[in-house]
Amino acid sequence: MVPIYEKREVVRVRSATTADGEAIRAIRNHAVATSTALWTDTRQSPADAAAWLAVHLARGSALVAEAGGQGCESGESGESGEGGEIVGFAVYGPWRDLDGYRHTVENSVYVREGSQGLGIGRALLGALVDAARAAGHHSMIAGIESGNAPSVRLHRRFGFTEVGTVPEAGLKFGRWFDLTLMRLALEG
Repeated sequence: MVPIYEKREVVRVRSATTADGEAIRAIRNHAVATSTALWTDTRQSPADAAAWLAVHLARGSALVAEAGGQGCESGESGESGEGGEIVGFAVYGPWRDLDGYRHTVENSVYVREGSQGLGIGRALLGALVDAARAAGHHSMIAGIESGNAPSVRLHRRFGFTEVGTVPEAGLKFGRWFDLTLMRLALEG
């Protein structure tokens, strides 16, 4: 449980379920439309979002942050939202598809517009790192738009180190963006 001081409520990070799909899709599609955090112009349809989430659910690599609702203020845990509002999500997945990379994962953390800066990203990333360690992964990669200082700071707080920058790696909104790569050792 993570206290969110400005809103005077508690956020619970839990495993995502299929019932969270539409809230996750809304947060993701907002990032597609308004930010450089996700380098695509294609919003997910409900069917595409369900298929994408199903892969993460099968792997056990999807988390949500839930505010309000039963269980949040009291500290109870459970699999369903019980009326809470999804304010962020995090996933990890394969960094590359070749067998040699099978022990390295890449993370994605998204917080709903208006809820940034409240510790939700920190709670999600911490739980995601713990889940990847528990699953036996060796390292976690973060690919961050180089100008996204809050995301770089967040990852540094968890021990990620910058391992390089790829200049003009992606194009969005008619501009080229650099990609900062950060890595965290998950084992020993």
